[in-house]
Parts: sequence; structure tokens; C-alpha cells
Amino acid sequence: MSEETSAVIILFGGSGDLAQRKLYPAMFGLYKRGILAAHFAVIGTARRPWSNAHYRDIVVAAVAGDNDHDQAVAFSEHFYYQSHDVTDAEHYITLKELAATLDAKYQAAGNRLYYMAMAPAFFATIASHLKSEALLTTDGFNRLVIEKPFGHDYASAKELNDSITATFKEAQIFRIDHYLGKEMAQAIMGLRFGNPIIKALWNKDFIQDIQITLAEAVGVEERAGYYETAGALRDMVQNHVMQLVACLTMEEPTELSAAAVHKVKAEAFAALHRYTEEEAAANFVRAQYTQATIAGSDVPGYREEPGVAADSLTDTFVAGRILTDLPDLAGVPIYVRTGKRLTRKSTQVTVTFKPGAAGMFGAQPAAHLTIYIEPTQGITLELNGKQLGATNALVPQNLDFRHDKKAAQAAPEAYERLIGDALHGDQTNFNHWVELAATWRYIDVILAAWAKDDQMPTYAAGTMGPKAAFDLLQRDGHDWFWQPTRIQMAD
Repeated sequence: MSEETSAVIILFGGSGDLAQRKLYPAMFGLYKRGILAAHFAVIGTARRPWSNAHYRDIVVAAVAGDNDHDQAVAFSEHFYYQSHDVTDAEHYITLKELAATLDAKYQAAGNRLYYMAMAPAFFATIASHLKSEALLTTDGFNRLVIEKPFGHDYASAKELNDSITATFKEAQIFRIDHYLGKEMAQAIMGLRFGNPIIKALWNKDFIQDIQITLAEAVGVEERAGYYETAGALRDMVQNHVMQLVACLTMEEPTELSAAAVHKVKAEAFAALHRYTEEEAAANFVRAQYTQATIAGSDVPGYREEPGVAADSLTDTFVAGRILTDLPDLAGVPIYVRTGKRLTRKSTQVTVTFKPGAAGMFGAQPAAHLTIYIEPTQGITLELNGKQLGATNALVPQNLDFRHDKKAAQAAPEAYERLIGDALHGDQTNFNHWVELAATWRYIDVILAAWAKDDQMPTYAAGTMGPKAAFDLLQRDGHDWFWQPTRIQMAD
């Protein structure tokens, strides 16, 4: 991804937090790399009555940091603002005229990228008006980037998808999951399929279990309004966690193309072992954080957070045991956990290989392969090696790789990668509807099981979740590999 792209980008939600924190810095990264250069313009829309000058000041402030100020100003001059009511057809006519004017000015070749960065309740309305007011061009590409949450359950996701596909074809829709833009998430395929040693061991004969942890140290913060309608299962497991599950279980694609990758991902999701509601209740744990003192400071429990109901049953932690019916990994448990107010922020995957039979060195402990996704980026392979000195005892020894911090910081951030991919029409690292439909059907069973239980287990803020999350693994004779309260290799 290096060649310049021509496009008019229409951003619904141009005044929002996501745009300012993620999208404008991502576009600026593309600008500095020459992917967005002379032939692009951005139209930001929102209800606020901003001028172009004020909007450009907002953009400059969003990308300033340690960047060159003059370059940031030059970048912002490609930005235009339209006060917009997404329910008013007249506003789309104005938007169409502005887009045509900017297309001519910047020689954008009729290319349009529509980005929905606002409340999901408006997605269907926007898509409908884009069609009814004929905003899609006939002489360039028309692509839609849509943020999560994509639905609240399978039924609402299907309704939303039906409304969007009335305007856009599946090949034009880019459902964004920013975890798929992260460096080490993208590295999983290279690790699995680019190393004959790993390929040979990646099956039920050698793998004991796979563990996925997405831990956040922060609480719900200012997102209570959204979080109360979602919870950890919908917010993290249905999308980020399940996409990692697919990357770790899918068969090798026949080629590195969007069609080939989505084919094996769809097969991986179709092969998820479907639980009954009773089985889901036994294999998935939910909990909610409570007040605690962390590093000398008191932090509130979830129910004490502003905007949270005093009797809320929203899950802030989920742990689960997932199985696949794919022949190579059938029976291998995939343990997942995610939560807020946990001990430390970290996203990592650990593959535990089966311990060897007792031999000349006695019992051979299991080996572990850990992929660090964030905030550290790298890989550790923990093997058994001879202890230093006059002994033949085996001790864990690590083959350890970490991306250089400066090099990692200079690499494109997740949103920059994904927006660049959308501009170039590459859907490889986006969600296909077939995948979303499968994951929602899986999640719906868990939600139905939890709906029958009005008890909400708890865990103290600053810990790694409730006891039940540890019992889930110990039932199989296993344990969570990453326990940040014990001494182990730095992550």
C-alpha cells in the first residue's frame, strides 16, 4: 500500500470523539506517506454549525502532537464542513453538490469513501438517503466504511445489513474492526503459515489449549451510555475476540487475498461448536467490577460510575471456553477472557503445547508460545532447557522477540492501515457479513442463557476477574498462563 489514492471522503460524525482521536490522525498518517496527497478532500458532517475554518482548526489540533505544524495546516486545507441533519433529504442534496464541486477541484475521479462514525441508530437512515438522493457516483468507486457495533444481536444485525445492502453491494462494504489492523494480529497468519515448524505442530496432537486475553485497566469512563446497552460480551467478544479465534483456528488460505481469507474464516466460524443454552451457561462466565483501592486511590465500582443504573446487570468481564469442530483442532479448548478494571492492560494470545511423556529428564513441562498484540508487540516461545551449572535439570528458557519501540511507533497505526486498505479496495482485514452473522448466532445463545439468571457475580477492581473464571480452566486441569500478579517474562 503505497500509491496515491484519489477520493472524496464523506465522514458522517466529523465532529465526534472517534474522528478526532483516531480518524484524523490516521488520515494524516496516510497524508505523510503520500497515499493521500493532492487528489483528496474530506467532507465532515455533523449537526454542529461549524465553519470550514473552525473545522480545520479542529483537524490541526487533532493531528498536532509532535508533527510539523505547517504540514498539519496543509493537510487540514483539504477538509470541508457541512452542518448536516442525517434525516433531512435536502441536506443530502447539498452534500452531493459539495462532493461534486470538490471532486472537480481535486480531480478525485468520481471516487467516494463514505465513513459512518456516528451512532449506529443512524446507519440505515444514512444508507437509505445516499441511495434515494443519488449520491453514489457512476464514474468511480463507492465504498462504505462502517463502525461497530453492527447490531445488538443477530436479528438487529441482519436488519441493519439488509438496509445497507439495499444501497451498497457486499464488495463495497468495509465493516471495520480495528483489532484486525493491529500489527501482531496481522502477524498471526505469517507466524502460523509461514513457518513449517509451527504449521506441523498447530493441531490437536500437539496443542493442549489456546488462551486469548484482552485486558483493560481502565473502567467504563465516559462510555456508560453506550456500555449499558452493550457489555463486555457484545463490545469485545462478538467482534475482537471472535476475529482472533478465527485467525487462530482457520485453515491456511489458498492465497493471500480477501476472497481466500474470508472463505477460510467463514469456515472457521461455521465450525464453532454450538452450545445449548445450558452448555453456554456452564462454559461462559460474566461478572462486574466493584469498588477497590488501586495504588492508593479509590476507584468506584461499575454501579457507582456516572450513568450506570444502580441495579445494572451489564457484564464488564467475560471468560469463556470455546470449541471448534474443525478436524485439526477438534477438542482443543480455546479460553477467552476480557474485562475492564483488570490488573493491567494487555492483549495477548498463548498457545500451550502438550507436555511430553516422562523420559530421560523426567516429566517434561508444557511449552508456551505467546503472541503479544498490545501494548507490547512481539513473540515469546518458552521451551525447556538445561539449567546452567552442574545439573541436568530442565528449566523454562525463552526465545524472545519484541518489535523495537521506535520502529513500532513509526509503523502505521491500526486505523491508518484499515482506512488505507478501504481506499485501495482491499477487504482482507474487514468483517464480512457471513462472519458477523455466525458470531452473532453464537453470542445470542450465551445472551439467552444469561437472561435466565438475574445474579451478577463480581470481582474487585484491579484483579483478573472472578474466581469462576479460574475455575473454568481448572475444571479441565488447566490454568491461565498470563497472571500479572506473579513473576514471569515481561509482557
